[in-house]
Amino acid sequence: MWLSKLILVCVVTLAACGFTPAYAPGGSGGMLQNTVLAAEPRNKAAFDLVERLEERLGPSDNPKYALTYSIATSLVGLGITADNATTRYNLLGTVDWELTDVMTRARLTGGKAENFTAFSATSSAVGGLAVREDAAQRLMRILADQIVSQLLATSGSWAGTTAP
Repeated sequence: MWLSKLILVCVVTLAACGFTPAYAPGGSGGMLQNTVLAAEPRNKAAFDLVERLEERLGPSDNPKYALTYSIATSLVGLGITADNATTRYNLLGTVDWELTDVMTRARLTGGKAENFTAFSATSSAVGGLAVREDAAQRLMRILADQIVSQLLATSGSWAGTTAP
């Protein structure tokens, strides 16, 4: 009984503060679907990032928004054996991004996504390359998800300001 009252109080409080779900009918998040064109990928990391952005936002046949980005990654050794062999790595990644209106070229929003993934070193060259590539792909997917979250969180303030 008390749980249902608590839920009701939370819903009323959120409604009173102007909270609207991004994907609710008429929500600002729906305006992002199939309207964001990410810059053309020039390397594997960018390809993985754009692929995930398109999975989340849909392909852009008639773009209203242009997303530009800059990706930086670095590799940090973590686990070291007694004979100085690195056994574990962190792959750090940062994406600086900006969303602009295609018609007016006005900057609508932007930000930075940062995260990391980790992988273990293996004794085989092929195995080591495979786990590093997997970590890089996972990292780009995480960073793309963060970008989409930031777009959704801010879309209420800029989505209505674009040209028709």
